[in-house]
Amino acid sequence: MTDTPMYRVSEAARFLDVSTDTVRRWIAAGALTHRTDSAGRTVVDGVELARHARKITALPEDPRHVSTSVSNRFYGIVTDVKRGDVMSLVEIQAGPHRIFSLVGTDEIDRMQLTPGNAVIASALAQAIALERI
Repeated sequence: MTDTPMYRVSEAARFLDVSTDTVRRWIAAGALTHRTDSAGRTVVDGVELARHARKITALPEDPRHVSTSVSNRFYGIVTDVKRGDVMSLVEIQAGPHRIFSLVGTDEIDRMQLTPGNAVIASALAQAIALERI
């Protein structure tokens, strides 16, 4: 049986893209329980942190009000388009995430994608690779 992963306040903050002060406020408010590790640092339970992340993270409303089966969606802005003869590389900034998408150049033209356009990047689960850290 594996031990429950424990994370320092700074790690928890990085995972949820919040400040360490925010994590400390959650601890003070009782939203997260904490312990002190052998080095005297405040740590939070990884399973509890994951539950809290799901609770506080709401999916943004789709401005188009379209039904879709894709749930991994990132709302962002196009920051660069590197055009090729057949394929183009689109760079998107979605919150703290930089996302790249390889798109057919004909589709870039059809959608009139240029830096500054708002987009929704949809990721299919079979195309996502995970790396345990």
